[in-house]
Amino acid sequence: MLRKLFCLLALGFAPLAAASAQSSPANAENSSLKVYFIDVEGGQATLFVTPGPHALLIDTGWEGNNGRDADRIVAAAHGAGLTRIDDVLITHFHQDHVGGVPQLLARIPVGTLIDHGVNREESDPATHAVYVDYQKVLASPGTPQRIIAHVGQVLPIAGMQVEVVSADGQLITKPLPDAGTGAGSPNPACKQTEVRPTDQTENARSLGVVLHFGKTTLVDLGDLTWDKERLLMCPNNLLGHAEVYIVSHHGWDHSGSPAFVNGLSPRLAIMDNGGTKGGSPAAWQTIQYSPGLEDLWQLHYAEASGPLYNVPDERIANLKGGADGNELVLTVTRDGTLSVFSARTGATRTYPAP
Repeated sequence: MLRKLFCLLALGFAPLAAASAQSSPANAENSSLKVYFIDVEGGQATLFVTPGPHALLIDTGWEGNNGRDADRIVAAAHGAGLTRIDDVLITHFHQDHVGGVPQLLARIPVGTLIDHGVNREESDPATHAVYVDYQKVLASPGTPQRIIAHVGQVLPIAGMQVEVVSADGQLITKPLPDAGTGAGSPNPACKQTEVRPTDQTENARSLGVVLHFGKTTLVDLGDLTWDKERLLMCPNNLLGHAEVYIVSHHGWDHSGSPAFVNGLSPRLAIMDNGGTKGGSPAAWQTIQYSPGLEDLWQLHYAEASGPLYNVPDERIANLKGGADGNELVLTVTRDGTLSVFSARTGATRTYPAP
């Protein structure tokens, strides 16, 4: 009798076990962080979608171009199953980062705008023009809520922790309390990194953040410049190591010093360069040969850099001469597994948790 009962129970639970096994990959997918590196042709637009889902967009690409960048952002959002973007963080007030705000808000609801405060580069006509447009958005009826971020602040982003480490020219001065290994330690790469003059542009005012999801730390400092990076990394590393480095300043050698990149020691680096913007050979080499790097990915083939200073084609979303709008999608699981999907090739490369 007991044997029959066990058999019946086993038969009864078998479909449930099978259903559970079938649903587990989807459950794992739903509990992951997705990061969409949207091609805005040399600007930045990076969409983070946390379980829930909750959406954070860092920067909005360029103005003009018949709304090209806003359309690409909205397409990525809809592809992620979103009908709104909860938070839009503007790193600084240059055209390729804030220019797309008016067009984006005309296409999809946005909950909150986050920025560093006031444009400090009024002498540049293009920067002044896009900042005026941004101010008009802020003054419009029904405008999203605005947060002016400050150094040391933890932003109210659901599903992950987002800490402000640079804003309006100010930087953290102590190691992050929850930073990973290496935080607060002397950085030996400082001795081999030149000291550069203070940058006076909006780049040095970039609103930079360190993001934590599960066991993974990601760093996005916008276009923060070489001189500011040094203060975060020398003589001591205030950020610690990070698994994912969203390459500063599109891979231009105005940023991405050896002291900074070697201090982060990322597993993956993803560069939002354009075909004719960013991807400088010196910056590329610093990343490519940084300790602990498993792979560098590029949004575009950097045409001025030649074959020696570009990664293999399978890790480039848009090849030489291309303006196809192909994106890269990073998936981060809570245990630290990383995978990158290329929209151009349809292939995914996975990097198991250490």
